[in-house]
Amino acid sequence: MNTDPNPLARKLGYAGLVPLIGGAVFIWLLVDRVAPEVVMFVAQAVAAFAALTVSFLGGMLWGLTMPTSHYNDEPDSVRRHALWAGVIYTLGAWIGVLMPPHAGLVVLGVLLIASYFSDRKRYHDLQMEGWLTMRFRLTLAASMSCFLSAAQI
Repeated sequence: MNTDPNPLARKLGYAGLVPLIGGAVFIWLLVDRVAPEVVMFVAQAVAAFAALTVSFLGGMLWGLTMPTSHYNDEPDSVRRHALWAGVIYTLGAWIGVLMPPHAGLVVLGVLLIASYFSDRKRYHDLQMEGWLTMRFRLTLAASMSCFLSAAQI
C-alpha cells in the first residue's frame, strides 16, 4: 500500500507554510520600520497559526485511528497513545498561544519539533511512514519560522 502524500496534499501542505514564513519575513524586514503594535499583531498571528498547526497535527492522529477504533471498545496501545498524543498537542498549543508571542513562539516551535519526533514512531505503527519526508520539511520550516519570529521581537 502506497502511503505517500498525493500531489494535492503536498501542495496544500507547503501552502500552509505561507502564513508562518510570510509572518517571519514581515517581522524581520519591518520590525523597526512599522509601529510596534503592527509587529506584535503579526507575531500573534504567527503564533495563532502555529498553534492551529500543532492542534491540526493532533487531529490527524485521531483521524488515523478512526478507521479501526470503531471495531473495538478499547483501542490497542498504538491507537490509545495516538489519541492521548493528539490531545496533548492541542493542550500544548493552547498554552503556547496564551503566552506572550516572544515566549509562545518558542514553545510552539518546540512543540512542532516534538510532535514530529513523537509521530515518527506513530506514523510507522499506523502505516503512514510515507508522509514523514514531507512532514520533516514542513516541521523544519514551520519551527524555524517560529524561532526566527521570536528572536526578532
